[in-house]
Amino acid sequence: MSSEIKIENENLSQLSEKDKSELRQFMTNEEQKARIQATIHTLTDMCFRKCITSTIRNGKLDKTEEGCMTNCANRFIDVSHLTVKHLQSMRS
Repeated sequence: MSSEIKIENENLSQLSEKDKSELRQFMTNEEQKARIQATIHTLTDMCFRKCITSTIRNGKLDKTEEGCMTNCANRFIDVSHLTVKHLQSMRS
Protein backbone atom coordinates (compact mmCIF):
# COMPACT_ATOMS: atom_id res chain seq x y z
CA MET A 1 0.00 0.00 0.00
CA SER A 2 1.40 3.39 -1.01
CA SER A 3 1.69 6.20 1.51
CA GLU A 4 1.39 8.76 -1.28
CA ILE A 5 -1.39 11.30 -1.00
CA LYS A 6 -3.29 11.77 -4.22
CA ILE A 7 -5.00 15.08 -4.87
CA GLU A 8 -7.53 15.24 -7.65
CA ASN A 9 -7.23 18.14 -10.10
CA GLU A 10 -10.87 19.07 -9.64
CA ASN A 11 -10.27 19.49 -5.90
CA LEU A 12 -7.28 21.72 -6.60
CA SER A 13 -9.29 23.90 -8.94
CA GLN A 14 -11.65 24.68 -6.06
CA LEU A 15 -8.84 26.20 -3.99
CA SER A 16 -8.18 29.92 -3.92
CA GLU A 17 -4.84 31.19 -5.25
CA LYS A 18 -3.74 31.85 -1.68
CA ASP A 19 -4.58 28.26 -0.67
CA LYS A 20 -2.77 26.90 -3.74
CA SER A 21 0.29 28.95 -2.84
CA GLU A 22 0.18 27.73 0.76
CA LEU A 23 -0.20 24.13 -0.44
CA ARG A 24 2.80 24.50 -2.78
CA GLN A 25 4.87 25.94 0.07
CA PHE A 26 3.79 23.12 2.38
CA MET A 27 4.74 20.50 -0.21
CA THR A 28 8.13 22.17 -0.77
CA ASN A 29 8.76 22.21 2.98
CA GLU A 30 7.82 18.54 3.31
CA GLU A 31 10.13 17.61 0.43
CA GLN A 32 12.97 19.51 2.10
CA LYS A 33 12.32 17.71 5.39
CA ALA A 34 12.37 14.36 3.61
CA ARG A 35 15.70 15.20 1.93
CA ILE A 36 17.21 16.26 5.27
CA GLN A 37 16.02 13.05 6.93
CA ALA A 38 17.49 10.98 4.08
CA THR A 39 20.80 12.83 4.40
CA ILE A 40 20.90 12.25 8.15
CA HIS A 41 20.15 8.56 7.60
CA THR A 42 22.95 8.29 5.03
CA LEU A 43 25.37 10.11 7.32
CA THR A 44 24.50 7.95 10.31
CA ASP A 45 24.79 4.72 8.36
CA MET A 46 28.04 5.66 6.63
CA CYS A 47 29.79 6.90 9.78
CA PHE A 48 28.52 4.01 11.91
CA ARG A 49 29.85 1.43 9.44
CA LYS A 50 33.18 3.23 9.23
CA CYS A 51 33.73 4.05 12.91
CA ILE A 52 32.04 1.46 15.12
CA THR A 53 34.38 -1.51 15.21
CA SER A 54 33.55 -3.02 18.60
CA THR A 55 30.52 -3.99 20.63
CA ILE A 56 28.83 -1.01 22.22
CA ARG A 57 28.74 -1.49 25.98
CA ASN A 58 26.63 0.49 28.42
CA GLY A 59 25.26 2.60 25.58
CA LYS A 60 28.58 4.39 25.08
CA LEU A 61 31.19 4.47 22.34
CA ASP A 62 34.85 4.17 23.18
CA LYS A 63 36.93 7.34 22.79
CA THR A 64 38.36 6.33 19.39
CA GLU A 65 34.91 5.54 17.98
CA GLU A 66 33.44 8.75 19.39
CA GLY A 67 36.20 10.84 17.80
CA CYS A 68 35.80 9.00 14.51
CA MET A 69 32.04 9.61 14.48
CA THR A 70 32.52 13.31 15.21
CA ASN A 71 35.15 13.68 12.49
CA CYS A 72 33.10 11.67 10.00
CA ALA A 73 30.00 13.79 10.60
CA ASN A 74 31.98 17.03 10.33
CA ARG A 75 33.59 15.96 7.03
CA PHE A 76 30.21 14.90 5.65
CA ILE A 77 28.75 18.32 6.52
CA ASP A 78 31.79 20.12 5.06
CA VAL A 79 31.46 18.25 1.77
CA SER A 80 27.72 18.93 1.65
CA HIS A 81 28.30 22.67 2.14
CA LEU A 82 31.03 22.74 -0.52
CA THR A 83 28.77 20.89 -2.95
CA VAL A 84 25.90 23.34 -2.40
CA LYS A 85 28.23 26.34 -2.84
CA HIS A 86 29.64 24.86 -6.04
CA LEU A 87 26.18 24.20 -7.45
CA GLN A 88 25.09 27.73 -6.56
CA SER A 89 28.14 29.18 -8.30
CA MET A 90 27.31 27.16 -11.41
CA ARG A 91 23.85 28.75 -11.51
CA SER A 92 25.26 32.27 -11.48
